[in-house]
Amino acid sequence: MNTVRVRFAPSPTGDLHVGGARTALFNWLFARHTKGVFVLRIEDTDQARSTEAATQVILDGMKYLGMDWDEGPGKDGPYGPYYQSDRLDIYREYADKLLAMDRAYECYCTPEELEAVRQQQIEAGQATRYNGRCASLTEEEREEFRAQGRIPVMRFRAKTEGETVVDDLIRGQVRFMNTEVDDFIILKSDGTPTYNFAVVVDDSLMRISHVIRAEEHLSNTPKQIQIYEALGLELPKFAHIPLILGPDKSKLSKRHGATSVLQFKEEGYVAEAMVNYLALLGWGYDDSQTIFSVDELIEKFTLDRVSKNPGVFDIAKLEWMNGVYIREMSLETFYEHALPYWQKAGFVPEAVSAEQKEYCLEILAELQSRIKLMADVVDMARYFFVEDYEYLEDVVNKILTKPDTEDILAFLQEKLAGLPDFTEESVKPIFQEGMEKFSVKMGGMIQPLRVALTGTNVSPGIYEVLEILGSERVLQRIERTREMLKQRS
Repeated sequence: MNTVRVRFAPSPTGDLHVGGARTALFNWLFARHTKGVFVLRIEDTDQARSTEAATQVILDGMKYLGMDWDEGPGKDGPYGPYYQSDRLDIYREYADKLLAMDRAYECYCTPEELEAVRQQQIEAGQATRYNGRCASLTEEEREEFRAQGRIPVMRFRAKTEGETVVDDLIRGQVRFMNTEVDDFIILKSDGTPTYNFAVVVDDSLMRISHVIRAEEHLSNTPKQIQIYEALGLELPKFAHIPLILGPDKSKLSKRHGATSVLQFKEEGYVAEAMVNYLALLGWGYDDSQTIFSVDELIEKFTLDRVSKNPGVFDIAKLEWMNGVYIREMSLETFYEHALPYWQKAGFVPEAVSAEQKEYCLEILAELQSRIKLMADVVDMARYFFVEDYEYLEDVVNKILTKPDTEDILAFLQEKLAGLPDFTEESVKPIFQEGMEKFSVKMGGMIQPLRVALTGTNVSPGIYEVLEILGSERVLQRIERTREMLKQRS
C-alpha cells in the first residue's frame, strides 16, 4: 500500500462526542498531510441502538468541523458500501472461510449456560473467559443442538500458545500473551458481525493502510491481528492515540461539561477553534505555538508528535481559544456567525435589509472584543434590539438607588434632548457639567445612564451605546427608567 488510506468508523448509537471527533480529526489531518484518502465508514450493525438520526448527527458534526471525507456516505468510492449493515453477506463469506479452515466454529451455548460458567470462574478466582465447550463438537452433537432449536454464534479459534505483538506507531511494541485471548464471537446468532471481526474485514477490503484510533482499542488489537493472519490478509499499521481526561484526571464525561460536538456548536464555539483545540489534545508541534490554522495543522501534523500521555480537556482554555478566533475574524465573518443567533432570538428577520445589516455591523464592531462564545451575542446585544429589556435587580439596587440618581437622569434627559447628534465631543461636556452640579465623578454620571439604556452595568462604551441607539430611543429609555424608579419609591 503506497497511498495512505485511513478511516473514521463511528457507531451511530448517540452523539458525536469529543473523543470521537478527536479521532476523526487525527485521521483526517494525517490523510491531508500525506495527500492520502480519508474514509468515513458507519458501523451500524448494532440494530437495537443504531438510528438514522444518530447517523445524521455524526455527519452534521463532521461537516461542522470541516472534515470532508473522500469515500463514505454520499460519496462514490471503489470499496463500498460504507454502511456495515449493507455488508452482511461479505462478513458471512469471510466467516465461512475461517470455518472451512477450522479457525472458527459454531457455538451453541445459551446465555444462561455462559453465565453459569462465568459465575463458577468468579467463585474460583479465575479470569472470566469462554471455556471452549463447543470447540470440538461432533456433527451429531451439533445436530442435536439444532434439533433443540438452538441458533449458534460463530467463534474464532484463537491461538493458545506464544504471543501476539502489536507494533504501534505511538507506543512501540506492545506484547500480549495468546493465553489472554479466548475464543471470541465473530458472528452473532442473527448473522451480524462483532466489532473485532467486521473491522478486520472492512479495513482489509477498504485497503486501510493506517488504523489510527483511541487507546481503549489497543486491547482488541491482538484479536484482530490473529484474524488478519488466519485469513492471510496484510496488516495495516496501528497507532493508538491517548485518552482524553477531564480536569480532575478522570475519563472525560458529561459531568465535565458539554461533550457532544454539536452542543459545542450550539453554545457558540466556532469550528476553527474546536479543530485547533482538539488537535492539541494529545498532539503538539512545539512548546510555544498554541494557535494553528487548519492549513498549518495539515502541514505540521505527523504521528511521531502524538503523545503517549492522556490529553486533559480544559473547557476554560477552549473558551479562551474561541475568543481569540472570534477577535481575529473580519467584521463580515463575525456578522455571518452572529446572524443565525440573532435570527433565532427574533432580533433580525430572515431577509435582512441593507439598513438592518449596517445596524448589526455597528453593534458587532463594539461587541467583538468582548465575546468568547458566539451564543453570547444574544444576551450581550439584546438591549440593542428590544425596548422592553429587563433591568438586573442587583444592578438597580447598587446603582439606581443612590441619592440624586433620579435628578441625574432628569438632568441628562433634558441636556441630551437638546443635542442634534450623540458623539463623544458633544456628550462629554454634559457629563462634566453634571459632575460639577451633583458633585460626583464621571462614573456617577455614566453608570446610571448605562443602566437606564441597557438594564445592566456592562456594555460597550457609553458614547458608542448612545450613538448606536440614537436620540429618540435614548430619551425614551431614560423616561422609562425614571418611571420605573418612581414606581419603586
